[in-house]
Amino acid sequence: MTQTTSLPEPVEGQARSRTPLDPVPVIGESEPDVELSTASQGRLVWRSFRRHKLAVIGAVIVILFYLVSLFGEFLAPFNTDTFNDAFPYAPPQPVHFVDFSGGSPQFGPYVNGYTSKMDPESLQLAYTVDPSVKIPLRFFDTSAESYRMWGLFEGNVHLIGPVDDSQPMYLLGSDRNGRDMLSRIIHGTRVSMTIGLVGVAIAFLLGVSLGGISGFFGGRVDTVIQRLVEFFMSIPTLPLWLGLAAAVPGDWGPMQRYFAITSILAIFAWTELARVTRGRFMSLREEEFVTSARLDGNRAPRMIFRHLLPLFSSHLIASLTLSVPSMILAETALSFLGLGLQAPVVSWGVLLQEAQNIRVVATAPWLMLPGLAVVLAVLSLNFVGDGLRDAADPYKN
Repeated sequence: MTQTTSLPEPVEGQARSRTPLDPVPVIGESEPDVELSTASQGRLVWRSFRRHKLAVIGAVIVILFYLVSLFGEFLAPFNTDTFNDAFPYAPPQPVHFVDFSGGSPQFGPYVNGYTSKMDPESLQLAYTVDPSVKIPLRFFDTSAESYRMWGLFEGNVHLIGPVDDSQPMYLLGSDRNGRDMLSRIIHGTRVSMTIGLVGVAIAFLLGVSLGGISGFFGGRVDTVIQRLVEFFMSIPTLPLWLGLAAAVPGDWGPMQRYFAITSILAIFAWTELARVTRGRFMSLREEEFVTSARLDGNRAPRMIFRHLLPLFSSHLIASLTLSVPSMILAETALSFLGLGLQAPVVSWGVLLQEAQNIRVVATAPWLMLPGLAVVLAVLSLNFVGDGLRDAADPYKN
């Protein structure tokens, strides 16, 4: 008869000593290291991404940009076509929240009015701030123009607006037609930021599909696709962009022109991703798990999208993020040259068309603010892409 011995119960307040049944700890390995050794790939990528401070800051800024583009009608004080020809090139008005002119402080947002005088030599209006004129503002203003939110339902609530609609309010100045620059920049954010997403999505599908097919099948299929890639890479991009954008019919509507420019930008943005995908597939197609999946009866599409693509999905996400800034810059350049999007469509590139005259820029430097938005968005997206690329690197996790 075998006699069993029970382990002694630990005394309350005293740590239990290790028994032969407990796992042997690895020397030099702490509890966080043990936790990381069993963490998923997504958790490791997120942990590494959080250490990249610039990438985190860039991600916050990018999220803010897309929130602005999503709720542009609500955030913009006016619609894009609202103008006041009595205030061309009006300077920005700073917002004040406390008024001490009456002796006792009065709280509430307001801006000061303008007094304008015609310059007899240049025939331009010169503005000066009139502290005696106070234009009260209110949040969640409902007296301004109505709009169709996302093109689905009517709305008339704006984040901020003047109490008296006849009084000027230009928080970031106005253009030559007296249109509010802040409202136009907010509305332009939607077009400029989404054209990058749409263009990159098209280029991503082309690059991953053609690159995957080329690397997985090889042979003649690989030869044909690679010659096609080399053909597109040999074409000078900028002249072709200019030619194709100029060939777009002028009578096309804003949406037709938007998707035409997006397609033109995507045609030449897929080649680099196709080559990277091809190289990864060629190195993975001879692995044992691919052979097992083939012997198990899996068809080529399932093997590509179910077994191969997930292995370097983090790299694809990083490449996708780094491709968006180039799309934004390309659209801005084409629209700035007058060959991309055109009015009444509002984008950052369209707004920068008014900054082509150096005399206008010297008189109204706030017309360059859309360029500042482009720089901030591109830098933020590049930081996010760099952070994702470093986080996806298995040798750095």
